[in-house]
Amino acid sequence: MFRGRFDRARALQKEQMQGRDLAYDDVDIEDKLEKHDTLAMVLAALITILPAALLAIGIMLLVGWLFLFR
Repeated sequence: MFRGRFDRARALQKEQMQGRDLAYDDVDIEDKLEKHDTLAMVLAALITILPAALLAIGIMLLVGWLFLFR
């Protein structure tokens, strides 16, 4: 739906940025990753998300237990 608008905005941005030094190139992230970076990102996500998910599940179980057995 917005693909044409996005393409026009990106073309305008490239035109305006022409001649400037960019801090990055349009390169895929795989080119910049080192050997075990993907594993490190997965572990960091698990360390971040897993405790919050376990806490939320625990609270839901506690509320369910209180409704059913108390």
